[in-house]
Amino acid sequence: MIVPGRGAGPVDGPISVTGTPSPEDFAAIFRGLDEATAEVVGHAKLLPLAVLLRDDAGAVVGGLWGRTVYSWLMIEMLFVPAPLRGRGLGSAVVQAAEQAARARACIGIRVETFDFQAPTFYQRLRFVLAAVQDDLPPGHRCYSLCKRLDTQAPCG
Repeated sequence: MIVPGRGAGPVDGPISVTGTPSPEDFAAIFRGLDEATAEVVGHAKLLPLAVLLRDDAGAVVGGLWGRTVYSWLMIEMLFVPAPLRGRGLGSAVVQAAEQAARARACIGIRVETFDFQAPTFYQRLRFVLAAVQDDLPPGHRCYSLCKRLDTQAPCG
């Protein structure tokens, strides 16, 4: 049963907006969506995946963060510190993530990047352009790219 709330802002009723959702909030929404779609695509197995770059002391200074779900690796973040760029570390990190994705039986990889970041970097790694969003962030473009792992066919 949904109980109407007494909102503290422009939203009233059973809806509330928060900038600090809890892990339990995520779990409730994910569980509901997973149950609603399981009949069509099966239950989602949302698993984190990280490839870490460490300095000589062992501290994490960069790397890749993502999740595998529905047989795809979704890259959420990739960062190589400026002094380490140009050495092939970014490519090596993505390739390590690709190997891990293949080990999880993933059929592809998706990533979003901005025009001021790395769209050509991913294209050099055989990712193909799937979509472009203008003004995300304002004055720039966001590129969605993907790469199939199960075939030679492009995913876009």
